[in-house]
Amino acid sequence: MNKEHNYQVNICWTGNKGAGTADYGGYSRDHIVSIPGKPDLPGSSDTAFRGDKTRHNPEDMLLSALATCHMLWYLHLCADAGVIVTAYEDHATGVMVESPKGGGKFEEATLRPKVTVTDATMVNKAEELHNKANECCFIANSVNFPVRHQPTVVIQKGA
Repeated sequence: MNKEHNYQVNICWTGNKGAGTADYGGYSRDHIVSIPGKPDLPGSSDTAFRGDKTRHNPEDMLLSALATCHMLWYLHLCADAGVIVTAYEDHATGVMVESPKGGGKFEEATLRPKVTVTDATMVNKAEELHNKANECCFIANSVNFPVRHQPTVVIQKGA
């Protein structure tokens, strides 16, 4: 039985400087991302597209969604498998290429999770579970580019 989950997001452009989009350079790319019951996210475009570097951009949020979804599935799978993770961080990167006709697309993303486990006997299983997390990740299953993984597993000091 398939379970359907529905999501809602509201986007409000706040970048009208008075003349709207009368001139490509005359408006801000600023916007607010609102999700009911959650703090607003100040958004913009990437600085390469006249955006505000202090705000979240769609490309950053896509990469964040991939890395976060992987992490959440990974932690779930580790808990089920008896792998005790005490720390997790990821330094993910993505490559987006602009097309000559305008627009563009992501060509790949690479997740680089560094996972700390409590015991050396857990390292092999901890490494294996990254593949399963990738198979389960809703976001990775929704994109049309490869999501690669370069995980590192270390043993907690003093263990």
